[in-house]
Amino acid sequence: MRRKLRAALLGVLGLGLLVGVLVVPKYLRGLSLVVRAAGMQEGWATTLAGWQTVPFEVSDLQLPSRHGPLRARLYRPREARGHPIVLTSGVHADGIDEPRLVKLAKDLATGGQGVLTPEPIDLLRYEITPRLTDMIEDAATWLSAQKELAPDGEVSLFGISFSGGLSIVAAGRPGLKEKVAATLSLGGHGELARVLSFLCTGVLPDGRHLKPHDYGVVVILLNVADRLVPPEQVEPLRAAIRTFLRASHLTLRDAKQAEEMFEEARKLQGHLPEPASRLMGYVNTRDVEALGPLLLPHVRAFAAEPSVSPELSPPPFAPVYLLHGADDTVIPAIEATLLGQALRPHAPVHVLPTPLITHAEVDRSAHFSDIWSLVSFWTHLLDE
Repeated sequence: MRRKLRAALLGVLGLGLLVGVLVVPKYLRGLSLVVRAAGMQEGWATTLAGWQTVPFEVSDLQLPSRHGPLRARLYRPREARGHPIVLTSGVHADGIDEPRLVKLAKDLATGGQGVLTPEPIDLLRYEITPRLTDMIEDAATWLSAQKELAPDGEVSLFGISFSGGLSIVAAGRPGLKEKVAATLSLGGHGELARVLSFLCTGVLPDGRHLKPHDYGVVVILLNVADRLVPPEQVEPLRAAIRTFLRASHLTLRDAKQAEEMFEEARKLQGHLPEPASRLMGYVNTRDVEALGPLLLPHVRAFAAEPSVSPELSPPPFAPVYLLHGADDTVIPAIEATLLGQALRPHAPVHVLPTPLITHAEVDRSAHFSDIWSLVSFWTHLLDE
């Protein structure tokens, strides 16, 4: 959460505390998490952020997986409450070290939730594959079998960005039946091909137009590069694209280093033969309009595997929570609406599109009603 939200929260914290204590005390848990996530350390915020918090320990480990060992990190509260969480990041080269993922894990652990962050290796390479769902399932299976961490054998699955949809797919698999307490998709997808088509065209499923973020289009190019360039150009092109994507992430914390890496991406373009050089040129200039039509013919075949789309996979039986940025331009908010409609005949579903979130990140101005909706959403989720 960023400064705009912190400023808005300061204006409502006094009222929030009064309502929480005198009227609906159960909401204090969700309110405390929202305040911690906002990074607030002043006034009423200090009291709320520390409400019923506990120390926790952090350890690194290796998880067994059908695709080989997975690096993982365990955040273990000294006094645990609620079901432990398998928290999976979006596509990001930093994996379990990604700062926003680490902060969310710590915020949840401070509130007493055990948190396991697995590192599915394909995410580190910005690749969206059916193996990712297997790895999330394997991490959840491992955690559910640890009696000291999950006494009743149940866990919750929290997924960020594309891992949100994949976590829902994992929750519906037979191997996790009666082992999942709840699933959260934060900015996730319902049908992968539908999202990729939006990123290529800017056209939403209901016919409205929304300018897509170039980040998502570049990720598509990386994944379908083998369909667009000769075999010997695939890996050099992907290496250049990964450099660009890492630079994009660095803009959040180190502008100078980010620009140096963007320059490296431009240099790599100069060493590529055609047609890889031309495609990388579109990446470096963020030319979504040029890339989209080239990628569109390939997205449906790429995303055809049901295990990458919750709407095409067996649904979970445990409650599903869909939290989405109202103006998300990577995975549009209509995905949460459509996925909620598809899942409601099979499981309890809670959908919250909110103006407080962009794409899997809270960074917007806020009104009290928006904050309270977010607090209520988290309160019910943490109670599962």
